[in-house]
Amino acid sequence: MAPLLELKDFHYYYGNIHSVKGINLYVNEGEMVTLIGANGAGKTTTMQTISGLTSPKGIRGEIWFDGKKISGMKGHKISAMGLAHVLEGRHVFSKLTVEENLNMGAFMRKDSKNIKSDMDGVYKRFPRLLERKTQLAGTLSGGEQQMLAIGRALMARPKMILLDEPSLGLSPLITKEVFAAIREINREDGITIFFVEQNSKIALKTAHRGYVMQTGEMVIEDTCENLMSNADVQKAYLGGE
Repeated sequence: MAPLLELKDFHYYYGNIHSVKGINLYVNEGEMVTLIGANGAGKTTTMQTISGLTSPKGIRGEIWFDGKKISGMKGHKISAMGLAHVLEGRHVFSKLTVEENLNMGAFMRKDSKNIKSDMDGVYKRFPRLLERKTQLAGTLSGGEQQMLAIGRALMARPKMILLDEPSLGLSPLITKEVFAAIREINREDGITIFFVEQNSKIALKTAHRGYVMQTGEMVIEDTCENLMSNADVQKAYLGGE
């Protein structure tokens, strides 16, 4: 069976800058896979290109999702195929309420009768959002906004969620809570997850497999268990433990 997501000899160019250099990666249905690496390694560019947020002019190579080639496809068409992207920095509609934000996540759906039950599911997973459902999203804490961004992605009933730096700017306690929810979404809802994370330790403790990216190139791919015991990964990303 083909992977749900696959990048084949993928390159990305910002003009003359060769930012991603011929990487290959795959994510199978039901997996949770992480991409780690230093700032500027090309991780966010890779994620944004998968979901159609970069200029198609910069793409070389192929990106496949759910059996279809999506390289250069417009973002709204990729989203309609069942790929949701939670961007770095918790992009919520700040002047809409929590509930209005969640409804925005379902705006492309035609099965309106199921939207209420799905929203109840989001509130069950993130009880803080239920407490604040009439509150403007811009007044939420950083952790609550991250929960809302993930909840909005769930409202689209995606086959796969891309997460870009889900712990960015969050306290250790809230980070732990957010990653517990991410594990549940994968394990209980069966949603495939591919995420970029600066906190390499929590990333490798969460995912099944991982890729390590350096200056636009993929340098290691292995199970997270093996990556955590890899001396080079320990030295570069895990504080030498």
